[in-house]
Amino acid sequence: MPAPIILFAYKRAHELQRTLTALQANHLAPASDLYVFVDGPRLDGPRLDGPRLDGPRRTDEAAKVMAVRALLDGLSGFRTIHRVYSDHNKGCANSIIAGVTEVLRKYPSAIVLEDDIVTSPNFLDYMNQCLTQYADTPSVFSVGGYTFPFRQPADYTDDVYFFGRTCAWGWGIWADRWHRVDWELTDFDAFMADRRARQAFNAGGTDRVRMLRRAYTKAIDAWDIRLCYSEFKEKGLTVYPTVSKTLNIGVDSIDSTTEVIFDRYKTPLDAGQQRYFRLPDRAVPNWFYTRQFQRKFSIPVRILNKIRTWLTINPIRRNRRVTS
Repeated sequence: MPAPIILFAYKRAHELQRTLTALQANHLAPASDLYVFVDGPRLDGPRLDGPRLDGPRRTDEAAKVMAVRALLDGLSGFRTIHRVYSDHNKGCANSIIAGVTEVLRKYPSAIVLEDDIVTSPNFLDYMNQCLTQYADTPSVFSVGGYTFPFRQPADYTDDVYFFGRTCAWGWGIWADRWHRVDWELTDFDAFMADRRARQAFNAGGTDRVRMLRRAYTKAIDAWDIRLCYSEFKEKGLTVYPTVSKTLNIGVDSIDSTTEVIFDRYKTPLDAGQQRYFRLPDRAVPNWFYTRQFQRKFSIPVRILNKIRTWLTINPIRRNRRVTS
């Protein structure tokens, strides 16, 4: 039986509709169990990823959450659908950690999506094959559904590659890996005191130590960097597709918690016709992909993207002020 799908939603009914439509079009959707977790509106105080809401804004947020629930109440197209609606606001990280933990107490693995991730028709095929293939390969920590539009070596025949950084835009994981994650980051002080450890962690992206520090101090409501850190400590790898099986459609949404980034994440989405994938028996990083991945998260490229982002979003903001 296919691995269960866990979908997290909050208040973005428009993006969620697109996510659901794409997921329903997956070849394996009718055979898959779907668990949907919807966080509650912010009604009684501040939250890590947003300010206290009063008056009209509070009413508007509650209405958006109710619209999401109404959309899900009429959902079909899966083997079973389990809906969990929170009566209070947990925040993004707590909601995802609790939801995945709950499902992985019942299943050996799971596939995880958020409400702004559009999938290709073969996304579930790809995820399930990888979860089966690498279940007993300790070095493979998780499965990613998204990839940058990297160039592929002419002699490269596999449909996947490996890199030491987790993916948050459509991903899969096994229960044994998930339950080992230290969400409290109890060794954070020792890690920060170890220069070599910090350098090694940043080899997977020069943004990682900074994000981990911000997560530890609760400056950001982030679960993914903590998962990334756990993979690093286990010397693990994430398996990625050579052609992306997901797209994030929420980075420019007014309700998104994702920072708008120029166009660094734009990538072709798999057409979905291929249903069986060439997966190597051994999980070994390919230097060609490793070099491209590291460059994407290098300091010069990150600075360039910030400049491009500023040049992109400032005209948009000015236009919004004029038209509002």
